[in-house]
Amino acid sequence: MKANKLLSSPFSALDDWSSRPVSVLGVSAARALLGFVCFMYYVSQYSDRRYLFGPNGVLPHDEFVLQLRDSGTFSIYSWSSSPLWFDLVFHTGALVALAVMLGIGGRCGLAVHWVFLWSIYQRQPVLLDGGENLAYLVIPMLLLTRCYDRLAFSTGIARRLTRRLHGGVRAVSTPLHNLGVVAICVQICLVYMVSGLYKVQGQVWQDGTALFYILRVPEFTLPGVSELVYGNDLLVYAGTYSSVLFQVYFPLGILVRRIRPWAALVSIGFHVSIAVLMGLTSFALTMVACDLIFLSGGIERTLTLARRAYKRVIRLRNGSGPGGNYSGGDDPPGLSGTPGSDTDRTEDQNGHRPAVVPGPSPEPGGYEEPGVLA
Repeated sequence: MKANKLLSSPFSALDDWSSRPVSVLGVSAARALLGFVCFMYYVSQYSDRRYLFGPNGVLPHDEFVLQLRDSGTFSIYSWSSSPLWFDLVFHTGALVALAVMLGIGGRCGLAVHWVFLWSIYQRQPVLLDGGENLAYLVIPMLLLTRCYDRLAFSTGIARRLTRRLHGGVRAVSTPLHNLGVVAICVQICLVYMVSGLYKVQGQVWQDGTALFYILRVPEFTLPGVSELVYGNDLLVYAGTYSSVLFQVYFPLGILVRRIRPWAALVSIGFHVSIAVLMGLTSFALTMVACDLIFLSGGIERTLTLARRAYKRVIRLRNGSGPGGNYSGGDDPPGLSGTPGSDTDRTEDQNGHRPAVVPGPSPEPGGYEEPGVLA
């Protein structure tokens, strides 16, 4: 009997894991931020787009085509040397990135966005800062997930198409979603661990002076701020050693559920400092987007608090509650939770709320409810 219980316990845990989508809000936030990063890339280069990416720009079209042949890759920009074709592809790519940020187009739109993103990054490699490598890997993994269930404009088309799918096809959507989430988490952990172990082998990282040399590189200098950092020995030593320790031990922090959100918050702070001090904005925001997957529960609670605060402000402005009869601190019954979701239901006389869909986990960094396939 004990042996049967030991064998059934892992299988029951696996069955529960494969039947409940995890971090739906986290992957949705990651998709939105990745779309924002790519859209801002188009916007930031818009005025110089013909010089940087055009067929008659700094990298002529013929030379660009030869580079693609040597590397064995592709780019939509190589299909024609016409300036009209370039403008069409560039503006279409920007609009597709905006659609991904807003949550329009579903998985098909995300796949098209990956093609345009790859194409423009291959068109001008000298502008890249490392964030593109992670985007190349993470976006295909997001295609497995329900990253359009939240923070998206839903037209209802995906939901209607989902109802027409075979039951077996719908059944694999949740395991595939969870597999995509795990794949992204493993990828992020590998990025941190490999980067940390690589730094450990360097002499300047071992003696604690790496930050001093990095901030003195002209491309990575923030005037008026970098001097204050590399001019202070304590900040240099602390910044160098703490970054190595954090990157090496980040995967261990992710394995512990109670530590996971704090590790993700430290990672976000780490990359925000990289964006400010070193100017690697695209790389930093791409890493932050992936870190949001570990903060799904925290994002859910933050959105809930923001909605409640907004409703309180509306009630105070109107001088009364809904219908003019309610005033007070908390939300009136039936108005808390996510608008339009199954959690917006009035509690019965015993104080119980109908449990149609599992709600957010109370643990830090926990997971929230599943959504429809999109």
